[in-house]
Amino acid sequence: MCRSPACGASSRPIRASRAICRRCAARATCWRRNERHRNDRRNAGGRRCGRSARGYFSNEEAGVSTLFISDAAGGGAGPGAGSGHVTPPGHPERAERLQAIEAALAVPAFAALIRREAVPADDREVLRCHPAAYLDALRRAVPAEGWAALDADTFVSPGSLGAALRAVGGVNAAVDAVLAGEVRNGFVAMRPPGHHAEATRAMGFCLFGTVAIAAKRALDHHRLRRVAVLDFDVHHGNGTQDLMWDEDRVLFVSSHQMPLYPGSGAVEERGAHGQILNLPLVPGSGGAEMRVAWAGALARVADFAPELILLSAGFDAHRDDPLGGLVWDEGDYAWLTGAIGAVAGSVCGGRVVSSLEGGYDLAALAGSVAAHVRGLMEERG
Repeated sequence: MCRSPACGASSRPIRASRAICRRCAARATCWRRNERHRNDRRNAGGRRCGRSARGYFSNEEAGVSTLFISDAAGGGAGPGAGSGHVTPPGHPERAERLQAIEAALAVPAFAALIRREAVPADDREVLRCHPAAYLDALRRAVPAEGWAALDADTFVSPGSLGAALRAVGGVNAAVDAVLAGEVRNGFVAMRPPGHHAEATRAMGFCLFGTVAIAAKRALDHHRLRRVAVLDFDVHHGNGTQDLMWDEDRVLFVSSHQMPLYPGSGAVEERGAHGQILNLPLVPGSGGAEMRVAWAGALARVADFAPELILLSAGFDAHRDDPLGGLVWDEGDYAWLTGAIGAVAGSVCGGRVVSSLEGGYDLAALAGSVAAHVRGLMEERG
């Protein structure tokens, strides 16, 4: 049966769902919604449609496997460990964040994670969202030693550009693995984060629009038709909004505290095609307010019927985080992960890639990430 609430073809069976063509998988799970692709129905019998030379996959065959991609480059102890991206002493976006996540996911409960290390993306991936002049300017700004300030909050060190390219490469690799049917979903723990980086401006600790780049890769390289980007960081994803403003193939949803840095994210900001949905939350909002906001937003996501869901997973809405004023807890992140997973299971075969954004209290970050990844590992749909 088709499980999409937007379809209405619930009485029609899916035939041979384990023999879906790689290129057509997202559109071959329901024949009624597949009218535009009806000439490729033969793929359900296991024959190639001609749109891919890489064979076949079934997302069902990926089971409930979850990929975990992290950054082990520049290992050891110290301020640059885990990414080579060094920030000044006392800066909240620091290498210890990744160390806390690695420790939280090193326990037996997460033994089933499929673990990989990130590799750098090449410049062509960055250029999906950022102009070459911006990339060149960043390279010139990187110091030979120490660190250099790009603005009051955003710093680069000799290893920062490499770390940012590995972050792009890590999220792209997770997207590739999920769309190839190797895994059901994935979580990518990298730094620096990305959702504040605009097309020509680094800000808010961010250098490249990592998740936005992954969305463009899914659309232009993998030829998906619709991608949803969901951002639950306490700060508005202004960079993702900037990069996706004119993109009608992407639905961008952001919940965030307002007022708060960077000052954007009003309900009236809807994008050139009405594909942006901002969910501002007043300071002090907790799980109840979050559930109301996201319940309505996820209905919009289901109606959009994305073929892939990308998450900008910020954990700084936690009550203990020093940079925000919301009062979420680990249970709220577990609920939101489950709610997103339920929608993903109904509309895109559970295909979700989650990328770390904020979260600056180490204990709260570790507990919240553990709750989030545990939710990803649970079977949905």
